[in-house]
Amino acid sequence: MDESSPEPPFHETYKTLFNNLTDTTQKNFPQFPVMEEVELPLVDLNQLNLGDSERESCKKQIARASQEWGFFQVINHGISREILENMRREQVKLFKKPFQDKTNGKDLNFSAGSYRWGAPTATCLGQLSWSEAFHVSLSDILGSGGLNNLCSTMEQYATTVSELAQKLADILAEKIGQKSIFFKETCLSSTCYLRMNRYPPCPMSSQMFGIMPHTDSDFLTVLHQDHIGGLQLVKDGKWIAVKPNPEALVINIGDLMQAWSNNIYKSVEHRVVANELKERFSTAYFLCPSYDTVIQSCIQPSVYRRFSFGEYRKQVQEDVKSFGYKVGLPRFLVPSH
Repeated sequence: MDESSPEPPFHETYKTLFNNLTDTTQKNFPQFPVMEEVELPLVDLNQLNLGDSERESCKKQIARASQEWGFFQVINHGISREILENMRREQVKLFKKPFQDKTNGKDLNFSAGSYRWGAPTATCLGQLSWSEAFHVSLSDILGSGGLNNLCSTMEQYATTVSELAQKLADILAEKIGQKSIFFKETCLSSTCYLRMNRYPPCPMSSQMFGIMPHTDSDFLTVLHQDHIGGLQLVKDGKWIAVKPNPEALVINIGDLMQAWSNNIYKSVEHRVVANELKERFSTAYFLCPSYDTVIQSCIQPSVYRRFSFGEYRKQVQEDVKSFGYKVGLPRFLVPSH
């Protein structure tokens, strides 16, 4: 392997999976039908600064999209184009570092294990994610004193995006009659994450996930993606492709919000498909509570039993190890009598 190459060694590491590609394993392979690109519901957050009726209309749009789609996109979100462009530029530079430097964290002030790629537990190609990522706790970023361009840019980005995430969570609480300071109290900088993703060009893109189908294990996610496309989600039992909008940030509901809202808001399965020719970049912000935070439905009778976020994470990790995929919320349903 070329020591200076930035590319993760997918082919060498997962050689046996590629070699096993006979007719019998073909059925484990995702096949991607050509899908029409659909625009996500678009919310103009500038309405929140106008009169009462515009503000109310905006909040209703957010709540409706979270119930019907589990996804929406926002414009006039208060994060400047300059911050977004700086973030993307620093992210591209970061991923261009030699693979070895990324793996051993050389010159990076992130916690050990922040750099991830592929899918260590994959037993077939259908479970392999053709991507690499830095999954960084906000506590690694905030107050780092802007050690370098990357840190100061991430700090600026994380600060503005976390304000947006809190604002949206508060609106979702208000629209189901909850005046909740729950999110402010439990989602701290030490518990929230930024995840910078890169999806390299993939020679077998028609049969490969950039990231496997999954739901997010948080309250909500704010995603800044480039114009390449590849994000898909389940709507009405079918996979649909999301049309990228360069002006917008994509918001999606996570499992914790679905449980907390007692299934009013939906955490929807989504995935990224690989692209044969182009690399794709995205940055996701995850609004997460501390591991000891107890999640219980704010509306009764409750569909889910009480559980801590730590318990939830542990169960997800065990399931991924055992089955190669996450089971998620169905594990925490109240038994029906």
